[in-house]
This record gives sequence, structure tokens and C-alpha cells, in this order.
Amino acid sequence: MFPRLETERLLLREIHQQDARALYDCFSNDDVVRYYGQDKLTSLDQALQLVDFFAKNHAEKRGLRWGIELQGTSGLIGTIGFNLWSPRHKRAEIGYELHPEFWGQGYASEAASAIIAYGFHTLDLSRIGAVVFIENQASRTLLTKLGFEAEGILRRYIYQDGVPHDTQMYSLLRE
Repeated sequence: MFPRLETERLLLREIHQQDARALYDCFSNDDVVRYYGQDKLTSLDQALQLVDFFAKNHAEKRGLRWGIELQGTSGLIGTIGFNLWSPRHKRAEIGYELHPEFWGQGYASEAASAIIAYGFHTLDLSRIGAVVFIENQASRTLLTKLGFEAEGILRRYIYQDGVPHDTQMYSLLRE
């Protein structure tokens, strides 16, 4: 059973095949994928494959990805979740993106707070990490606001469009 989370303004839910168009709209946007470490989507079929990838990761307990929807509406505005989930080692890495139309309204912070609580209290995580492009000031600011601490630089860690980028490693530990 996929966990459904609600916040004051958001519904975090399982991602389905019918969400492929919204995923495509997000992941084909240059501004969204600029600091994402993956090539932008060029077809709806790739978005459908992404839905399958998220479902497989959940089934195999390697990741958990929620679709972000505004309360009382239908249609995703982004996704958020845990990558590299290791139940044995009680850790995962957080990842998220929103369509630019929804940037700057506090939705990423609200969604992240909900899944962080879920990660620590329900998944029994002891550590949540985050890997962020050095140039991604918005994400670095968000993580700091959420209590994450910078741990160090991972040099040439992610390639984007064939170019290596340094990233900053962050972590939040369960107290």
C-alpha cells in the first residue's frame, strides 16, 4: 500500500500512468532539470517509463516518490521522495522538483517537512541526505531552512549534459 500524506495545502500521493503528462511538463522544462542530474524528457513515453521506475523502486524498497498535488485539485505540480533508500542502514536521500509555475510559494518546504517526518517516524530513518548542485542556491537555502547541515563537496559528482558538476552533500539526522 502506497502511503498518502496530507499537509495544509498539499496531497502527497502515488504517481500513476495518468500523471505522465504532468511529469513530462515538469521534466521537459529546462529550468526544472538544470540542476537535476538527468537529461530533460523529450517524449511522453519517457514520462511513462519514469512512472514505472518510481513504482519499481517502491516495490523493491529502494525509493519512494510521491506526486505533489494541491489540495482540492487534480494534477501534479511536482514530485518529492526518497532515493537510495536503505532500510537496513536507516538512510535515504531526499529529492524533489516543482514545475516553475509553483516556485516561491512554500510548497517544496511544506512537502519536504511532511516526508521528513514520515521518513523519521514511519520508515525509521536515522539519516536523510541530499546532494545538491553548488549552483542551486534555492535548494541549498531550502535544505538549510529545514535543518539540514552541509557536510562537504563532492567534486565532479554529477554530469549534466556531458559537463561534470561539483555538488554539496547535506544531511539531517534524527535526534
